[in-house]
Amino acid sequence: MERHKASWLNREKAFAAFAHGPLLDFWHSREEREFVGVENVTLRYVRFTAPQHKRVILVVPGRIESYVKYPELAYDLFHCGFDVVILDHRGQGRSDRLLQDSHRGHVVEFTHYVDDLETLYLKEIVSGHYQQRYALAHSMGGAILTLFLARQPQAFHAVTLVAPMFGIALPMPGFLANRILDWAEKRPAMREGYALGTGRWRANPFGINRLTHSTERYRRSLRFYADDPAIRVGGPTYHWVREGIHAGRNILSLASTITTPILLLQAGDDRVVDNRSQDLFCTMMTEAGHPCEAQVIQGARHEILFEKDAMRAQALNALITFFEAHP
Repeated sequence: MERHKASWLNREKAFAAFAHGPLLDFWHSREEREFVGVENVTLRYVRFTAPQHKRVILVVPGRIESYVKYPELAYDLFHCGFDVVILDHRGQGRSDRLLQDSHRGHVVEFTHYVDDLETLYLKEIVSGHYQQRYALAHSMGGAILTLFLARQPQAFHAVTLVAPMFGIALPMPGFLANRILDWAEKRPAMREGYALGTGRWRANPFGINRLTHSTERYRRSLRFYADDPAIRVGGPTYHWVREGIHAGRNILSLASTITTPILLLQAGDDRVVDNRSQDLFCTMMTEAGHPCEAQVIQGARHEILFEKDAMRAQALNALITFFEAHP
């Protein structure tokens, strides 16, 4: 495993060879599965397993993401001795969409995401008879997983939250955003329309992206969506933004009740979520006597696990060390 970890620091230098060689071979070993979630929505997920593995990591992606984007992370976790399960949330990836315009990021109730995760947990994680159960969540996935932990405090031995969405970085003052969202909520045509300043998916050039400093990883992620129109998701609906904000408030109200050991990895240069909400969450957990270990990845943008080698390796080493400290 140490030899594998060493490769994290210089992978970008020959990224194409890695992606079209070892990583592609690994991707071909996947098992793609599905289950039915709330309101008969079909959810799809992927898993990588080995008979000798006694540990599992459930990966919970962020908004608009698909497991199609996550082969490299799965490869690294698998080669550190973990089975890996990755979910496509309702309304995105290969899972069923909720609106006729499949590009609109939408959910009827944020708790539906949590219900889906609970169903997958019971189906794949509990039934797998693993000795150690862990979870890793990014952005919106962090909010979903945290709400799940409030329901199921004994579900995982430890959890890592990567740039979790406990508060959204809004382009206007919060009071004004809330007025607009409440106004749109009462008007069905607006409620399910694209939120202000957003629209259908488009391939933004690397130079204006706010997600990563890694040219190689950004362009690879972009190709997944460019090559497969079915997994594209654009901006959120007004209702999704409203649900997301309420979810963040709910999480902070529950922070003191969450007892699962948590490592929170914060992106130092995050312009997508509000880092102050993450700080408050960890403070509230700690004051309640529950473990919340926070680590800032200095200079990293929102997608820490898709960052340049040095920052990504720092995050991966931190989460592997954290999981191994909670057997």
